[in-house]
Amino acid sequence: MATVKKDINENSEKIKKVKRIVKKRIEELEYKEIEQTLISDDVCWKDAHFSCPENTVRLGTLFSGIGAIEHAFQRLGLKHKIVFAGDIEPNCKKSYFANYEIDEKDWFCDIRDFDAKKYKGQVDFLVGGAPCQAFSMVGHRLGFEDARGTLFYEFARVVKETKPKVFLFENVRGLLNHDKGKTWHVIHDIFEELGYDVKYRVLNSCDYGIPQHRERVYCLGFKRKTEFKYPSPIDLEYVMYDFLEDYTNSKYFLKEKGIKFVTSHKNRMKSYTQINGDIQLCQKRNQQFNWHGDFVFHPQAVDENPDEKFDEFIFDVKDVEEKYYLSEKVAKYVLAGGTKNFKTSTKTDLDIARPLLQSMHKMHRAGVDNYVTHKGRIRKLTPRECLRLMGFKDSFKIVVSDTAMYQQAGNSIVVDVLIALLKQMDITKYGEYEN
Repeated sequence: MATVKKDINENSEKIKKVKRIVKKRIEELEYKEIEQTLISDDVCWKDAHFSCPENTVRLGTLFSGIGAIEHAFQRLGLKHKIVFAGDIEPNCKKSYFANYEIDEKDWFCDIRDFDAKKYKGQVDFLVGGAPCQAFSMVGHRLGFEDARGTLFYEFARVVKETKPKVFLFENVRGLLNHDKGKTWHVIHDIFEELGYDVKYRVLNSCDYGIPQHRERVYCLGFKRKTEFKYPSPIDLEYVMYDFLEDYTNSKYFLKEKGIKFVTSHKNRMKSYTQINGDIQLCQKRNQQFNWHGDFVFHPQAVDENPDEKFDEFIFDVKDVEEKYYLSEKVAKYVLAGGTKNFKTSTKTDLDIARPLLQSMHKMHRAGVDNYVTHKGRIRKLTPRECLRLMGFKDSFKIVVSDTAMYQQAGNSIVVDVLIALLKQMDITKYGEYEN
């Protein structure tokens, strides 16, 4: 697998050619307004029924990852056949083959070497989300100058070679405003030139049943003209806590350095981190190593024996930032009942800690400042929890390391959004009836 640096700077003759084509197209662009497709105001997709449930939908996927669309078909119980799939990451192949049925001959590693002509007319639905770092707000935003940005052309090439009835191209929201909208303009025009009726809209996973803020562009291309409108949002019935595991290994709990970073004022005020949030900020591919994100606070039970491997603090970190933690020595002082000449209340454990006084550094007694004594631990999300927050049920087999699983989950498409799209477009009518 090529390194990130090599991917960005790679400059093969093929990529140079793509860059020249893109540059020329951008120079020749005539501005036009490309409005997002409307949201449906008809019957909610949740109540819709598939018109041809006996049909088998033939799937082709690019940048397949861990198979979000495949898992969506599994969850819906729809008949489907995987025509081809592929990913450049070897660990993705391990996960994919452990969870889906596919012949070895129909798997490819590098899309740039994939000849899809032999699959012409054999694909009903083509799905792919090209690497988004080239357009992401948190990436270099080099667009087509980044070799990963040119992979869009590989997606378009496979559309041209296979001629699917419908395709879905997914990417980050930043794609729409990259280079003042010119990048999206080029992509949209190319899809139309391939003969497709193009629809697109930004959808957030928290509007479709998953408590995660994850906005992505979902671009659909229909071989025939259609009046398709995007699925309407539904009320969120669950919060992130509902997706957590009952038991977690001690290796997922943060040490002191991690806790101080996660609970720092700067990170929490800027919403880089949150603890026990109802809706996940946005799942990341480097979840294991990134201290920007979502964390869970575990209060220690009254009858629980403290583990020496965990740091214990006086303040519940859900309400109070790290700089207000009290050491054991200071805690004994401020929570004492007083001295011979000064008596004070030792009442603690209010539901919400009041703002601490500016004179806190003087360590007043409990009667002056309010304290809580909920001892607990902070941990990151487990790989299984990350999968759940991407819409993967526990039936999905984990066969790779934690590091690989975090990356794969963070790179995936949210399954529940795909389910909403499949129901809204009635994907079964694009399938084939097999005796």
